[in-house]
Amino acid sequence: MPQHVPSPPRAALPRTADRHRTMALPPHPRHIVFLAHRDLGNPQAGGSELLVDQLASGLTELGHRVTLVCGGPAAAQHDYRVVSAGGKLSHFLRARSVVRRRVGPCDLLVEVCNGMPYLAPLWHRGPTLCLVNHVHTDLWGMRLRGPLAPAARFGRGLERWALSVARRRGLLVAVSPSTSHALRSLGVGRERIRVVHNGVDAPGPLAEKSTEPLFVAVGRLVEYKRIDLLLRLWERVRPVTGGRLVIVGDGPERARLEQLAGPGVEFTGHVDEAEKHRLLCAAWLLLHPSAVEGWGLVVTEAAVRETPAVAFDVPGLRDSVSDGETGVLARGESSFAAAWCTLALDTERRALMGKAAREGAARYRWHRTVDRFRAVATEAVRSWTP
Repeated sequence: MPQHVPSPPRAALPRTADRHRTMALPPHPRHIVFLAHRDLGNPQAGGSELLVDQLASGLTELGHRVTLVCGGPAAAQHDYRVVSAGGKLSHFLRARSVVRRRVGPCDLLVEVCNGMPYLAPLWHRGPTLCLVNHVHTDLWGMRLRGPLAPAARFGRGLERWALSVARRRGLLVAVSPSTSHALRSLGVGRERIRVVHNGVDAPGPLAEKSTEPLFVAVGRLVEYKRIDLLLRLWERVRPVTGGRLVIVGDGPERARLEQLAGPGVEFTGHVDEAEKHRLLCAAWLLLHPSAVEGWGLVVTEAAVRETPAVAFDVPGLRDSVSDGETGVLARGESSFAAAWCTLALDTERRALMGKAAREGAARYRWHRTVDRFRAVATEAVRSWTP
């Protein structure tokens, strides 16, 4: 007799209601709202603002409607809508009402968490996604010292609670494996974290390297970038290498740093993209003494211009610098100064590192960053339950 073949279990097939619900979902979220501290047009803008701008512009080009809600001044023109929610601090309190009254419904709210949270999951009735450049655990103590130490402890506790307790469900985007590790150390489950790397634009024709030793540091002049440490090390390096140290960028630390600077140091302030391109092409080395980064976007910007980096072995920079291949990761101040001098005096090794840096940076392009983020945004919407 022929054997009876059992039918597949009913549980293996989705219920009709679930199939209809799945079919009704849009392929991608149509209206995406970013909630961030600053717009790229803010004088204090840095790598986080550039990342948000690239994501917002790229998503707009792909047909999404994008709105950025931020604090402080904004650039006059964007491909996407920008809504200012108030000043540097007041916009944290006004963000909820501004999103509700001036922006309206959206398919996804992306909270860019840079230390101080907006606590969007507690008040937004819809899918949310958290974008984290780096966890500020140790930076609170660097920024708030002395009488402000209690505020630093409060900030650390608030950040931990916002990322691990208030956001019990939903996805988080980390810009590097280091940031992913920091989130896991706060109690965020690995299964909820998606890594989306920063990108970089392919530069135009490369200019010649400087004929004299030229060393460049680029970034906001704030405490954790540790430009003061770089200036101290320059006094040890300059007698060996000669040349110039150019500090590109602006920020609240600039006046103090200019007073600390010795011979051969130049502060340019903020420069346009053409001047930054020229300086990074001409530089012998990029110097990055920061205490922590999410990724270290300027490392990749220098790399595509065949300029290797000397940085500390800290979160973020250990992801963007391949030690011994595209640059050097120092474990202390003396090793930083030694690597600086060694590479400055070894033209052949410096050139080989520059070429390896450019080849490595070819893996990172903004269109890939946008595509990856778009996929995570879609996943965040589809996996959300009220």
